[in-house]
Amino acid sequence: MNSSNFWKELIKLILLSLLIVVPFRLYIAQPFIVDGASMDPTFETGDYLIVDELTYRFRTPERGSILIFRYPRDHRKSFIKRVIGLPGETISISGGEITVINREHPKGLVLDEPYVASSKKESLNYILGIGEYFVLGDNRLSSADSRIWGPVPEGDIIGRPIIRFFP
Repeated sequence: MNSSNFWKELIKLILLSLLIVVPFRLYIAQPFIVDGASMDPTFETGDYLIVDELTYRFRTPERGSILIFRYPRDHRKSFIKRVIGLPGETISISGGEITVINREHPKGLVLDEPYVASSKKESLNYILGIGEYFVLGDNRLSSADSRIWGPVPEGDIIGRPIIRFFP
């Protein structure tokens, strides 16, 4: 193989790689590194995640699923939290217990959250609008979440973690 064929093949390989990798990275999946203790023990600081950006373009998040989203107050930052409340629901927190009021449960459904080790003994009521999600960190004692800055608009959702690589 002569030198010019080698360079032609190398350039073809690089272009082909870019044609596959760039759209995949931009529209299908991207990396995310967990920073902070808000999702302990489910995710820890330094966990490297691959985020599926495609699923929530075709279906909406469900209660209990984990979201990666742009922080509503600063879109340059991304957060990871668990979905607690869905659009149109009322979320009531009392003494660390979460009750969801919706059409299916007009008297309220108390959430069973085995992934939460400890929670704040606080009281809060929040009514979600159309396209709004109430999200909380699993480590309620040290999580900045919807209790502080409100719901996550549907348009700020990036995706869901599908693969975790430990540091």
